[in-house]
Amino acid sequence: MKVHPRTAWSPELLALIVLIASGCSGPILRPQSPEAVLQDEKLPGVNFISEFTHPYGTNYVKAESVSLVTSLAGTGEDPPPTPNRVALLTEMSRRQVENPNRLLASPNTALVLVRGYLRPGIRAGDRFDIEVHVPRQSETTSLRDGWLLPTRLSEYASIGGRVCKGKVLALAKGPLLVDPSADSETESAIATRGRILGGGTALKSRPLGLIIDHAYQSARMSQSLSNAINRRFHLYSDGRKQGVAIPKNEEFVELAIHPRYKDNVPRYLAVIRNIAVNQSASDANTRMPLLERQLKDPLTSATAALRLEAIGSESSTEVLLEGVKSGDPEVRLYSAEALAYLDHTDAVAALANAARNEPAFRANALAALSAMDDAVSYDALRELLSVQSAETRYGAFRSLWAMDKHAAIVRGDLLNGQFSLHVLDVDGPPMIHVTKSFRPEIVLFGKSHQFQLPLVLDAGSKILVNGLSGGQITVSKFEPGTAPKQRVVSTDVEEVVKTIVDMGGTYPDVVQALQQAKQEGALASRFRVDALPEPGRRYDRDIDKTDEAAQTGPSRDVASPLPNLFSRRR
Repeated sequence: MKVHPRTAWSPELLALIVLIASGCSGPILRPQSPEAVLQDEKLPGVNFISEFTHPYGTNYVKAESVSLVTSLAGTGEDPPPTPNRVALLTEMSRRQVENPNRLLASPNTALVLVRGYLRPGIRAGDRFDIEVHVPRQSETTSLRDGWLLPTRLSEYASIGGRVCKGKVLALAKGPLLVDPSADSETESAIATRGRILGGGTALKSRPLGLIIDHAYQSARMSQSLSNAINRRFHLYSDGRKQGVAIPKNEEFVELAIHPRYKDNVPRYLAVIRNIAVNQSASDANTRMPLLERQLKDPLTSATAALRLEAIGSESSTEVLLEGVKSGDPEVRLYSAEALAYLDHTDAVAALANAARNEPAFRANALAALSAMDDAVSYDALRELLSVQSAETRYGAFRSLWAMDKHAAIVRGDLLNGQFSLHVLDVDGPPMIHVTKSFRPEIVLFGKSHQFQLPLVLDAGSKILVNGLSGGQITVSKFEPGTAPKQRVVSTDVEEVVKTIVDMGGTYPDVVQALQQAKQEGALASRFRVDALPEPGRRYDRDIDKTDEAAQTGPSRDVASPLPNLFSRRR
């Protein structure tokens, strides 16, 4: 059965066709939202891939389930007889759980709704965040200290008033991170929600590609588009060179993600859609004067840079190198971005300067630096670890991790298989950073972090961190029916964190202790949570103060596609 492009079919009709073809329990495909294609002056005699196609696989796919959280401290409930309970009992029966109703009746368990969002281009085995919350009217008061039992996540769709379940897309499990400051008595809405960082595992890869518009569909067009893409991008598989585009049929071209764009899929698609079809090298060279003029104009420089990157020739690189020397900050950024994805080191200084000094450019600049594969970009990111800005420092750390997670500066220690602890020997003000998205990790910027005495901290419901004087802290674990376990350590934050984990503490337990210490004045170091470079900021150009129209004119959005490296939905 032919699946026509979204321009010709409504989402409801497309979903209905898929269900008819595969059955209500089969896969549920949803239409994708095409990314905005930047427009500028039409280049004469040139047809871009964007004129014939629209992207597929660029949305986030929601996968859901009903499951059970255990290990609560009496804050759960026996769920009422609802469809959610029936669904959970069915799953427990499938897993051959003994006495499921007695388990549900325990105040130490809670029925929860689980969901995760599979990102564009995710591959089988990749990890992603899981969101957990209780249903409405639930009497559960807190999910703190909870552990989500293994559960299967599926896609759901409402077709004709009937909710249909698709194939299983992912698995989820792990300890819940609940806002440590939430009071279960006064803030139950916060205390009954949590996240499991990297708690989901994709079971299948999501396809990424281009749907050829209905008016142009043919085997020849599919092959022609693939050839144009493969002249620009290729991969190596088992030592063999192969293109990234595969013409699956007359209406769909599947795309493999080039490694340089693994953390910036939106830019990858934007570059591909700006590739010219059936264009020779000499034809590309004739476009250079016009592209050079467009690159110098801030209004068109973003699109011109993408198109020069799409050409990827020596001539286009020369034009971009001139753009990096421009006196206009936007022209410099867009030129340097394109050069970075062409792996040209002359981009590094401009990108590092943008990341350091212009918040609106920071996310794009750091992502571009992380895409490079050389010592110059590594050193630039390494220097940014010591600046004043918290989001620049952590953004540089994540960029280095994306560049090479095995590098000594970012490798860290994996504590009890749960989360990573990174101690960076860098200058700058001491800072402790924790995450509530993407991956569980604690980063200590600087090696000297000390707790201030006296202090009494909770690390979950079973571990107490207590220090009065003398430069020593006692970490105690209390469990019913057993004698307390205690360990005396120094006030060094790294040592205390490792001790909490050694005594059975989880990542949420450690985050709770650190956050409480900061709130109570027992931690002098700067403490930040998810200090990510913010995408979507607006750039305020330098304006002529004598021009009243310019003073009241709007600031500009950064025109470059936003990288997914710093997305909070990973």
